[in-house]
Amino acid sequence: MSTSVKESLQLQLLEMEMLFSMFPNQGEVKLEDVNALTNVKRYLDGTREALPPNIEFVISLQIEEPKVTIDLQVTMPHSYPYVALQLFGRSSELDRQQQLLLNKGLTSYIGTFDAGELCLCAAIQWLQDNSASYFLNRKLACEPGPQAKPVKNTFLRMWIYSHHIYQQDLRKKILEVGKRLDVTGFCMTGKPGIICVEGFKDHCEEFWHTIRYPNWKHISCKHAESVETEGNGEDLRLFHSFEELLLEAHGDYGLRNDYHMNLGQFLEFLRKHKSEHVFQILFGIESKSSES
Repeated sequence: MSTSVKESLQLQLLEMEMLFSMFPNQGEVKLEDVNALTNVKRYLDGTREALPPNIEFVISLQIEEPKVTIDLQVTMPHSYPYVALQLFGRSSELDRQQQLLLNKGLTSYIGTFDAGELCLCAAIQWLQDNSASYFLNRKLACEPGPQAKPVKNTFLRMWIYSHHIYQQDLRKKILEVGKRLDVTGFCMTGKPGIICVEGFKDHCEEFWHTIRYPNWKHISCKHAESVETEGNGEDLRLFHSFEELLLEAHGDYGLRNDYHMNLGQFLEFLRKHKSEHVFQILFGIESKSSES
């Protein structure tokens, strides 16, 4: 496996060189980790033993007609190009529905490439050649029509369980992603770590994808609730913002990173937000009624 991964990483470095030649100006390609390429090179030449994190970055694409910008978020799995490249395009000039259609078209296009073929540069060219129609469709959709029908959206709430959430940089990333995607919910830090995220389905799924990668292993979505709505979903929200939830630690274990959060306090928090039923799903323990 290590041989194929190394071959894949060598191809990824080659494609990154081509990418920087296409976008030489500062700020056009923004690496999530400025040391990402250095870490890959060190792994390949043997000076680093641990497998480096995936290469993740955002490309700012300037579309000529219409004059708009598309931010293309890219994640290169370790085995790319022998597995699929992970792409997501976003523009402030696209509404949620047209953005979803754009990404479906892009995903369908890169799916035509054979395993082992580099496809990032081709994907960029596809966006530059084909994205205009999605912006045009948005303009037409905004014009009133006699047969216009309400668009149904899926409102989703995900309950995510992690063995623990301690690291400051991880906690910061979770909050930043939550606020950027306009989702609501909370992140309970400590041991265990619990995250609830709610909003439109594609926003929640992007949140889930973003916080998991590149290397968060001990995390799972324990429960999901969804409902179809024709509105903006505001009446379905149980939370008004996305915030960090800090509860008292239960017990004194003498180790800085080995303390359990007060689950009694957490249960009361769930009750206040009409979510008591989730307690048993998360922990396999039936909650005791506060009236008994």
